[in-house]
Amino acid sequence: MILVPVALLSWGFYLKNQNTGEDVLLRVIKENLDYMHFAPLEMDNATSERVFDQYLSFIDGSKRFLMQEDIKKLEAYKQQIDDQTLTGSYEFFDLSLEVLNARIDMCEDFYQDILKKPFDYTIDETVSFDEDQPYAKDEADLKERWRKYLKYNVMTRLATAVDVEKAKTNDSSNAETIKTMEELEQEAREGVLKTHDDWFERMRKLDRKDRLSAYVNAITTLYDPHTSYFPPADKENFDIRMSGQLEGIGAQLQEKDGFIRVNSIVPGSPSAMQGELGANDIILKVAQGDGEPVDIVNARIDDAVKLIRGKKGTEVRLTVKKPDGTVKVIPIVRDVVQLEETYAKSVIIQDTDNHKVGYLNLPSFYADFNGNGGRTSWKDVRDELKKLNKAGAESLIFDLRGNGGGSLQDVVQIAGLFIDKGPVVQVKARNYPPRILEDEDKGVLWDKPVVVMVNEFSASASEILAAALQDYGRGLIVGSHTTHGKGTVQQFFDLNRNLRGSGFPDLGAIKITTQKFYRINGDATQLRGVTPDIIWPDNYTYIPTGEKEQDNSMPWDEIETTDYIEVADKSSFPAVIKASKKRIANDTLFVAIDENAKRWKAERDNDEYTLNLESYRKEQEAKKAQNEAYKELFKPYQDMRITGLEDDLKEMESDTTKMKRAKDRYKALKKDIYLHETLQIAEDLAA
Repeated sequence: MILVPVALLSWGFYLKNQNTGEDVLLRVIKENLDYMHFAPLEMDNATSERVFDQYLSFIDGSKRFLMQEDIKKLEAYKQQIDDQTLTGSYEFFDLSLEVLNARIDMCEDFYQDILKKPFDYTIDETVSFDEDQPYAKDEADLKERWRKYLKYNVMTRLATAVDVEKAKTNDSSNAETIKTMEELEQEAREGVLKTHDDWFERMRKLDRKDRLSAYVNAITTLYDPHTSYFPPADKENFDIRMSGQLEGIGAQLQEKDGFIRVNSIVPGSPSAMQGELGANDIILKVAQGDGEPVDIVNARIDDAVKLIRGKKGTEVRLTVKKPDGTVKVIPIVRDVVQLEETYAKSVIIQDTDNHKVGYLNLPSFYADFNGNGGRTSWKDVRDELKKLNKAGAESLIFDLRGNGGGSLQDVVQIAGLFIDKGPVVQVKARNYPPRILEDEDKGVLWDKPVVVMVNEFSASASEILAAALQDYGRGLIVGSHTTHGKGTVQQFFDLNRNLRGSGFPDLGAIKITTQKFYRINGDATQLRGVTPDIIWPDNYTYIPTGEKEQDNSMPWDEIETTDYIEVADKSSFPAVIKASKKRIANDTLFVAIDENAKRWKAERDNDEYTLNLESYRKEQEAKKAQNEAYKELFKPYQDMRITGLEDDLKEMESDTTKMKRAKDRYKALKKDIYLHETLQIAEDLAA
């Protein structure tokens, strides 16, 4: 790594006489990627073609603006982007802006004209939102595409309005206020018109730098989905874009194919406490309280953030499409994250067997990164294990479900609580031997059986810990078919840091994947994640999630194994695994979960939607009925008893808020089928 700054300083010296940001931007980014990225790309004609396709998906992923003749015009540059990147030319980019802006003007006329007249909702026709559909053949084809798209938007609004009016008929006091179908349809069209006026106004406000960001990221994201360019911005928006976290409701999201999709929910956040917003939900609209919803389909993530963020205590209403196809409005009161809900917590769980099983939930691997004396996850886990030992727990359930990662050092120290001494993870940079991070503190705090719970949203540090305990044979891993599969490390670099001379504008920053994680057995956690010893069905069984869903994900690979020794006795594992698989196969609720997962998969694969109002309403009613019937299956396990630990109970006696939150957690745990099955596994291991 010592040679890298020298090389970049040399590049900076070469650029010192340049004086415009765009003149040097692409070349500076390319140099950073060449020197810093874990697996740099060869910038050739094949890469140029991939950038071309990626860029088109960024600027028109829904294929509602560009036509085939536009693509043909742009394709003249399909194999020239590599050369233009190296020379700092923007000829292709400039042409794309010219073409796109012309089509935006044309489509603005389309939607304004189409929304002047009512639609006929009795016709049996469909609309497709398939991203793989071809571009429109001509102007007439594109306008027809807009007609169907707008009709679908109006119809979904109208269906909701019809349901509201239908409810009024049951109240005689509202008889005079009931609106006609014609009035409802007009209001729905006017609402869609307003949201599109707002959308096109936002597009008009995008300047050249905004568009340039999409073009540059079409290059950077080919390296991997986590390598991104961040243009100059004020500190607040810069931090939001880096974290992807929405201040106020606590949801992490991503922008993909024209949609804002929820990636994960922050523990202890308003979204987590409210409980309805979930991973893989697509946010369609945002309303401030009972105000008019704003359509954010095709909106930039920054624009979505501005609409969703707000003052503590105010309400935001999100119209979301759930993975099962249902559309619902979720009200969330903005607030700060409840820090107590993000910390490690433990309880004792028992059923009719009366085995005392410790349950420890760790929402994230938090740490005191600023050195201000704050809490760290490894110390909290250590203290919880001590309390569980004191309470007489015979085995441990370590819940890492939904844990998106955090401090690498804490992972190593937490692993050290379960093993005597040895390597925990390997971290490798390009062209360098792997660095082995080890537990150097001899001794084991918890020497009893361990079961680790994971799911598709257990990522990064969670995967490192689960993999280490699995490789050592220290415990059983149970959960979804695989964990998230993010086994890479990113760093931020200021693009101006090595430019010599004066007069350079702020070029922004770039986040680059510089390292990969490897298990102590040599396997990467990248892409494949960690495969549990016992796999159970969940709603995402048949839906691609995690790293493998991302475009251009870095591949799985392997390096040499480290020198480590498995625990001596795993003789009970085969029988415990066999018994669990038999219970899962014969459990009617697990069977229902698997059937629901297939329903989610069928809905996700469907890209044809009816434009017949009556058919649409019947479909939505059927989906809601299925969803409600599915939810009703989850009842509290009466045989499962949850007891707080002595020290925690004493603390909660003087804090009614903490007591209420604890009781709410206990209620949720008692309805958790996965926890109930894991309890049986932990009891079997302790027997």
